[in-house]
Amino acid sequence: MKKSTRNATGEHLKKSALVAIGIDLGDRISQYVALDDRGEQLFEGRVPTTAAAFQARFGSLGPTTVAIETSTHSPWVSRLLSQLGHRVVVANSRKLRLIYENRNKNDRIDAEYLARLVRLDPKLLAPVEHRSQTAQQHVAVLRAREVLVRTRSRAIGHVRGAVKSVGMRVPSCSAEAFVKRASPVIPPLLEPALRPLLKMLEQLNTQLATFDRQIERLAQDTYPEAKLLTQITGVGPLTAVAFISTIGDPGRFTHSRTVGAWLGLVPARRASGQSDPQQRITKEGDGYLRHLLINCSHYILGPFGPDCDLRRHGLAIAARGGKNAKKRAVVAVARKLAVLLHRLWRTGEVYEPLRNTMRRLTAA
Repeated sequence: MKKSTRNATGEHLKKSALVAIGIDLGDRISQYVALDDRGEQLFEGRVPTTAAAFQARFGSLGPTTVAIETSTHSPWVSRLLSQLGHRVVVANSRKLRLIYENRNKNDRIDAEYLARLVRLDPKLLAPVEHRSQTAQQHVAVLRAREVLVRTRSRAIGHVRGAVKSVGMRVPSCSAEAFVKRASPVIPPLLEPALRPLLKMLEQLNTQLATFDRQIERLAQDTYPEAKLLTQITGVGPLTAVAFISTIGDPGRFTHSRTVGAWLGLVPARRASGQSDPQQRITKEGDGYLRHLLINCSHYILGPFGPDCDLRRHGLAIAARGGKNAKKRAVVAVARKLAVLLHRLWRTGEVYEPLRNTMRRLTAA
C-alpha cells in the first residue's frame, strides 16, 4: 500500500477524499492516522494533547468522521472536534479486543485500527455518548464526595482496629458521631498516632455536609425532575442527581427496561450450541451510578425498607434460597429500580409503591 508523506499537501487531499481519522489519545502526545475513501492512508502525525494544538491541526480540515477511544481526555476532545464540524465516534475501549490484545501494539497502529473500523462501520466500535460539560461538572461534585466518603471509612476502620489492638473498643455509632464517641476511649499511647486522624475526620464531616447541601441545591434548582425520582423511599437527592446527570436525556432509551442492561445489572451471556452457563452481571456502564443503585437496593430490602413492589420482588428471590440468593435479590431490585426511575422520569407519573400488587389483586 503506497503511503503519502507525513504532512500531506492540500492538493493531495483534493485527489483522495478524506473519510476517516483515527486518533490514539495520549496523556501528552496523541497519534493520528487519516484514510481516504479507498482505505489508503493519506497522512499521519503526532499532535500535543491540548485544545490549542487540536484546534490548529484538525480545524483546517473539512468535516469528516473522527474515531477516538474512551479515556481521561476523550470528553473534552470529542466536544472540541464536534465544534470544529467533525462527526466524532467515541469507541468503548473495553470492547476493542482488536486493539488491546494486539501483540504488535503501538500508538500509530492503534490510531490506524480506529480509523479503519470507523470507516467500515462505526457500530464496530461500540460507540458511547459522553455527558455534557455541565453534567460533567455536576458529576465531578458527586465523585469528589465519594472520595471523601471512602477516605472517611478507611480512617474510621483504622482507628477502630488500632484501639482494638490494645484491648479497648470504640462504641458502635454513625460515621458523623464517630469522633465524639471515639475521643474518650483513645488510649494515651495511641494519642500521637490517632488524634490527627480524628481531627481529619472532623474536617471530612464538615466538607461532606457542604457537598450534601450543594447536591440538594442541584436537585432543587438544576434538576427539578429529581423530585419524581425521590418519590421512592430509599432514593435521595444524591442518587437522583447522579441518575439524571449520567443519562442526560431520557429519550436515549426507547424502552425503560434497557437501562438495567446499560448499567451492567444484567447477567452476561456466553452461549454456544447447547451450552448456556450462568454468568455474573456484566458491570458495564457507569460504575458509580451502579454502586448508588445497589446501596438503594440494600436499604429497600433492609429492616427499614418500606413495603413496596420492589421489596416484595427482592424478598421473593431471596426466599428461594441457594448460593448467593441475597446478592441476586439485591442486584435484581437495583435493576428494577433503574427501570422504575427512568419510567418515572419519562412519564412524570406519581409513584405507587404497590401498583403491580394492586393490579394483580384487581385482576384476580
